[in-house]
Amino acid sequence: MQIVIAIVLVTVVGLLCSLMLVVASHYMSVPTNEKEEKLRNCLPGANCGACGYTGCDGYAKALANDPTIATNLCIPGGDKTAKALADVLGVKALDVAEKEAVIHCYGDTSKRSKKGIYEGIKSCVAAKSVYGGEADCTFGCIGYGDCASVCPVDAICIENGIAHIDSRKCIGCGLCEKACPNHLISLKNVEKTIIVSCSNCEKGAVARKECTNACIKCKKCENICPQGAIKVKNNVAQIDYSLCNNCGMCVKVCPTHCIVDTSLAEN
Repeated sequence: MQIVIAIVLVTVVGLLCSLMLVVASHYMSVPTNEKEEKLRNCLPGANCGACGYTGCDGYAKALANDPTIATNLCIPGGDKTAKALADVLGVKALDVAEKEAVIHCYGDTSKRSKKGIYEGIKSCVAAKSVYGGEADCTFGCIGYGDCASVCPVDAICIENGIAHIDSRKCIGCGLCEKACPNHLISLKNVEKTIIVSCSNCEKGAVARKECTNACIKCKKCENICPQGAIKVKNNVAQIDYSLCNNCGMCVKVCPTHCIVDTSLAEN
């Protein structure tokens, strides 16, 4: 008899709980936006924030509620995603300016001098807090792969103490850019192939001593550029990609070869 009573009590409690859940779901449910759901399903789910919103959910919500928001902001999704979003909204598809991540440091272990041995958590953020890492150059790649650990497509590897990005895999999400404590990674349009592979802001002689690949601020690149696209600012060469036409003249005159044409490097 006691067993029967226990079973009945458990059954009654279960029924009451089920009824409470049904009532709660009815009165506390959040209404869904059908258009927003369709838009969200078009997005790749990288949640990288490259679109300027809080992940794919934020971008989908913005598109659903504001007709002025552009449909080509999802860089990882590319033109295919932009067209899918445009189809849902019934607007003209816009081209996506495809981007890729580049690392402004080629100072691997064969090029840079070392000031000590770091023993601790294998993290760039952690190592930076201890004298800026092992290398004399505190501006360069620390080499513990914080960028690689956040890459959703395994496009980054660590070789000879520095990070390398496989442009064939990179989707331009920008997560690695946010993860680098030395701010060495930036996104550029894939059509622009010239990069400065150094971020050392020390004076030329000091920078050269710390890394043979370093920019020595000689301004040869600045003086020869016919477009005025490259300037030495804050003690390091920087490219204005709105002016650069990939002529490659700066690459030819750079004495330390820290300016690189990535299209030639890939070949």
